[in-house]
Amino acid sequence: MKIRIHRLTSTAVLPTRGSRSAAGYDLYADLAEDIVIRPHETVMVSTGLTMEIPEGYFGAIFARSGLAAKEQLRPGNCVGVVDSDYRGEWKIALHNDSDSSRTVTSGERIAQMVVIPYLSVDFEEADELSETERGGGGFGSTGR
Repeated sequence: MKIRIHRLTSTAVLPTRGSRSAAGYDLYADLAEDIVIRPHETVMVSTGLTMEIPEGYFGAIFARSGLAAKEQLRPGNCVGVVDSDYRGEWKIALHNDSDSSRTVTSGERIAQMVVIPYLSVDFEEADELSETERGGGGFGSTGR
């Protein structure tokens, strides 16, 4: 699959992946100057890119495991969804879960994108739903 991509700046870095079999493509910060993210703050971080995700797919934005574990920085919405019809700049809402300020520099890997197919569905209203063994059991109802 080919994804059309456009750099908005000459410094924007195209997505890369760490290995041939990696599902996620690293996204990079594209900044005129470093950004400091205070404790428990969320800041929009530019990538300098726009992309054309094919119809029937979306770009899922996930945390980079190393950045989340070592620096406690992750996407503010936990998992971002970029729809196939979006043509604006890709920005990452980066949240600092730590009690210390964190600095993001231009060219730093800030998140990863996985391209995922989705099903388009139609909802049909019903007076009742079919019975299952679980029924209406919610959080923790199937475990200890």
